[in-house]
Amino acid sequence: MRHTLEELLAGWITSQRWFAGKGRAITELTIETITPVPLRGPAESFHSDVAGSSGTTDGTARPSGEHDVTLSHLIITVRQDTQTDRYQLLVGFRPELPQRLRHVAIGETEDGFAYDAVHDAEVTGVLLTSIAEDAELGPLRFRHIPGTRIDTALRSLVLGAEQSNTSLVFGDAYICKLFRKLVPGLNPELEVVCALAERGSPNIARPYGWIETEVAGENTTLAFTQEFLPTASDGWALALTSVRDLYGSLPGMTAADAGGDFAAESHRLGVATAHLHKEMAAAFPTSTIEATEVKRMVEGFRRRLEGAIAEVPQLSEHAKSAYDAFDQLADMGTPVTVQRVHGDYHLGQVMRTPGEWVVLDFEGEPGQPLSERRALDSPLRDVAGMLRSFDYAARHLLADHPQAGSLQRKAAEWAQRNRAAFVAGYSAGGGRIRGVDAVLLRALELSKAAYEVVYESRNRPSWLPIPLAAFTEPEL
Repeated sequence: MRHTLEELLAGWITSQRWFAGKGRAITELTIETITPVPLRGPAESFHSDVAGSSGTTDGTARPSGEHDVTLSHLIITVRQDTQTDRYQLLVGFRPELPQRLRHVAIGETEDGFAYDAVHDAEVTGVLLTSIAEDAELGPLRFRHIPGTRIDTALRSLVLGAEQSNTSLVFGDAYICKLFRKLVPGLNPELEVVCALAERGSPNIARPYGWIETEVAGENTTLAFTQEFLPTASDGWALALTSVRDLYGSLPGMTAADAGGDFAAESHRLGVATAHLHKEMAAAFPTSTIEATEVKRMVEGFRRRLEGAIAEVPQLSEHAKSAYDAFDQLADMGTPVTVQRVHGDYHLGQVMRTPGEWVVLDFEGEPGQPLSERRALDSPLRDVAGMLRSFDYAARHLLADHPQAGSLQRKAAEWAQRNRAAFVAGYSAGGGRIRGVDAVLLRALELSKAAYEVVYESRNRPSWLPIPLAAFTEPEL
């Protein structure tokens, strides 16, 4: 039985890892826009017809010649009770799906078998070509960074580890991130990376171009293409290698003496983070929040902590240190400097190249409104995020470890050593952590730990001791 494309999408989308509405029934799914994407012809001949006017029932453009594939870009609206979200899809249609594409099948329509075409390397090259040529396909605008050159002959491969987006790696040169869930407006990652690239920052991956369109009356980022770093190593993976080396070392061996000591890299990462913050402060406006606003911020910290205690009562016996830190910040009566920040900073967002630490994913904290992700904040929020990440790297392997008890001391030692090295590097790079800054950093870290307590209680109860430890261990 053939179904409409909307019916097929409503059944298919709930199983996609990037779909944000899992666990809730879909009330309605509608196709908001559908743009044919021609697979042949020079960029200047690209055009788009309104849905249904191109000779097919779903608005796809059929390429000339022997091609039996059609391609369309869709923006869909998904309603779940009172929640409404938009997503973008690249949908292909074929008379029959080859074996290599059956795992991304959406279903059979009267125009053929629909499938998630971002996984089809035979057609995704049109995205790279369109960016290189500043093409316009109806409402879709492809933009190329002046002064860069793109090799359009490369084939794509989908990265498999992402949760909220889908990234295509073209050869070993470019990575094109498609923002699956669309929020109207300029994406912070495009905004920040392009601004830092203009300043020549060595701590970002070079931008090459992007795709945009109008959504709800706002110019909205659909995708962003940057330099791919094939020889770089993920910061989280490097840290875990160090932790495993320490866990496997002889009894009594310290983190400093173990073969995979990570402290020197933590120090370099701190320096790079400070340099990045200085570049962001130079590229974007800065401001100051006065003492009264700081007090309101502290009230937000307290509400988060109280909510965490209500959900995880065992936190109450450890919460005094957090309340004391919040009270100390509120009593300082000192203004706080704010600027653009990363917003979701942790070891999984940094890559070690042969010459430098490179920072990725400037989108901000997932799930937050775009206005909040672009808002000015203390750069110490990023520092606090990285400090929490060091704790997670040191301890999460102990969750189901048969020797967890005997390894607790080593985990704490590794975390403290690398946290201290990162902070020392941040200070050496020009970052401020003294006086009220140190008080603010402690409050930010404990507020984040309160959030983590709730998250782990709901999703990974065996990891709950990780954030709980933040409330009992001495500060740096």
